[in-house]
Amino acid sequence: MSQLDASYAAGKLDRILFWIAAALLTLFSLWVIWVEWPRIAPPHGLWDFGAFLASGRAAAEGLNPYGIYPPLTPHVVFPGFEAWNPNLNPPVSALLFQLFDLAPPEVSFRAWSWISIGLYAATIALLLHRYARGPEAVVLIAWAGALAGFWDTLYLGQIYIPLVLAAVGAWLLLERGEHVWAGVLIGLVIAIKPNFLVWPVLLFLAGHRKSSLVSVGTAAVISIIPVLFFGVEIYRQWAELVVSDGERAMFLTNASLSGFTARAGIPYLGLVLSGTMLLALAGWALWKQPPVVQASSFALVAAVLASPLGWIHYTLFLLPVIVSHWRFWPMWLVAAMLCIPVPMIINQFGAPTSVQLTTGSAYGWALVLCLVTLVVSARRT
Repeated sequence: MSQLDASYAAGKLDRILFWIAAALLTLFSLWVIWVEWPRIAPPHGLWDFGAFLASGRAAAEGLNPYGIYPPLTPHVVFPGFEAWNPNLNPPVSALLFQLFDLAPPEVSFRAWSWISIGLYAATIALLLHRYARGPEAVVLIAWAGALAGFWDTLYLGQIYIPLVLAAVGAWLLLERGEHVWAGVLIGLVIAIKPNFLVWPVLLFLAGHRKSSLVSVGTAAVISIIPVLFFGVEIYRQWAELVVSDGERAMFLTNASLSGFTARAGIPYLGLVLSGTMLLALAGWALWKQPPVVQASSFALVAAVLASPLGWIHYTLFLLPVIVSHWRFWPMWLVAAMLCIPVPMIINQFGAPTSVQLTTGSAYGWALVLCLVTLVVSARRT
């Protein structure tokens, strides 16, 4: 067989394997959607949305927006785990969450769910336009619709999806070289989810400084707004809650390094591992000056892994990272692992530590594999 024939045969085999993997992922995704839909369809309580309502009401009444206000503040109990879930978002959220109280709670919850679905559809449409055509688009739609972070966001009434849309928009703008508007969108994300400050820091070190500085400036301006309404006291209240909130790190939907080490009984090791990873990435960005998309890929994964609480919902921010690295086979496994329904994971509460560190930490292992895949891809380019 000639070298040309061998190359053709290898390419044909790769295409066959690609479509087999695509078919399997699509079938698995459709099964997940079929399993997940009944979980969110009937009324099932307000959950985190209730905490946001309580926070907004407290702020409007001059009370601590980071307090616990039953019955709106959810109380989570599992074997070996118990915690209240107050609002953990930065102080600007105390203003935004007052909008949720413009209608009765159940009506507001449903309205927010449909808004989130619409914004998620827009997010997927942007990714399809950039990365997928024909049959590949079907695979992407099915997979994105099956992500555990998406379904649990809807179940809990969480606020991630508008921020995911902003992050995807920023990613696409960075690709096009529109750094100012990309920086504005990244700043919006940071103002609500400060752990994504990793993104502009890596961009700055990698030499993409306009978007980095604009994003930090945007986040700073937004962060000043609540001080004008509530004074600096609201930041003290938020800081007290965040510093004291270490008990929920072991929750099985926490995919961060701190989640691993908390389940292993050595919580402070998570800080060491996270710090080491961030320092290594900072040195790499400064030394290699990687392209903006490559720097962004590492930043988004590291932001979740290094966060004290890297919930499964944060993995939605990795949509452009995973889709843009489809050609690397491990990303298919990452994609599948992030679709495992949340109930299947949290049902392992009370299981032996070895189980919680393996199958119970599937989301965390998916992020580790994602990071390793990015490292391998960077070495090849």
